[in-house]
Amino acid sequence: MTDQQTGPEILRVSGLTVTFPSGDGPVRAVRGVDYTLHRGEVLGIVGESGSGKSVTSLAVMGLLPPTAQVEGTIRFDGVDLLAASEDELTRVRGERIAMIFQDPMTSLNPVYTVGYQIAEAVLAHRDVSKAAARERAIELLGTVRIPNPDQRVDSYPHELSGGMRQRVVIAIAMANDPDVIIADEPTTALDVTVQAQVMEALAAAQRATGAAMVLITHDLGVIAGQADRVMVMYAGKPVEVGGVEDIFYTPRMPYTLGLLGSLPRLDRPAERLTPIPGSPPSVVNMPPGCPFTPRCPLSSEVCREVEPELVGVEDAAGTSGDGHRAACHHSSQLAGAAAGEVFDAGGGEDLTGHGAAPADPTALTGEAGR
Repeated sequence: MTDQQTGPEILRVSGLTVTFPSGDGPVRAVRGVDYTLHRGEVLGIVGESGSGKSVTSLAVMGLLPPTAQVEGTIRFDGVDLLAASEDELTRVRGERIAMIFQDPMTSLNPVYTVGYQIAEAVLAHRDVSKAAARERAIELLGTVRIPNPDQRVDSYPHELSGGMRQRVVIAIAMANDPDVIIADEPTTALDVTVQAQVMEALAAAQRATGAAMVLITHDLGVIAGQADRVMVMYAGKPVEVGGVEDIFYTPRMPYTLGLLGSLPRLDRPAERLTPIPGSPPSVVNMPPGCPFTPRCPLSSEVCREVEPELVGVEDAAGTSGDGHRAACHHSSQLAGAAAGEVFDAGGGEDLTGHGAAPADPTALTGEAGR
């Protein structure tokens, strides 16, 4: 978790829905997303592929195709981005809001040096000389911890490793000291060691710019040591929102508990994982009720008829607030439960700690003792 103090609100997403046309009917990729982001804060958005994580952030950037039907409001520093013109969005993108995509080779141009591409981002938004832009590129390469930045500035993307290329993309994102950085699966194609290095570079970039960050991933372990708050998405909607400790220690949505149970624990290497049965639903012509019902061991008749809304859940002291919210009709049954108990893996044996907290963030990331 970051120890940086958060400031005033910089981004507010309210009632966001995104629908794509298709031959089978409307694809409701995002079905009502609400969140706020404050300066200096890291919001982790997690969920399986197809849950709407990336589409939500592409809507913020104004990068969805013209066929997408977007409704709701996205207010950035008081300005509604959905009502902004393309020229206004162009001024915002790259300078005030930057995005890091998951595949650096699709973000970088193979025929230009990495230094040229970083300098290009600087020149697009600042009135500086090419020499000053090059110096800024060298400075940024050093910030993201690329060795010998004064030499690497003249390297081409194919001359760098995957981890170094991703750090170059991070350098481009922070070139103009943005207010918000959106990182979309920044470590998907990297091995564990390089993944940790890239996350350290990303954290350094955030500290250097003071930016707020939206960190998108399918892996809760990636955000365990990075995020301040977590939003779990399923079938296009948030199903649980809360602080890192709320999500990791007291999850109140079976889907969240299943995600935690499917993660390996560094402190329990011999422990079997608890998989979530089934697969995510199609978001075309979804039936009524909770989308997680076919995969949920707690499902009942009300789950098949009524889709639950996000509501505040009681904490260990028995108080309820809007900080930790879950969309589940049976959230009270999950208090103190472990994934092995709920999903009945291994004949009902509790595989995640015999009733203890389902996952320790520090155990997932090796952050213990830091």
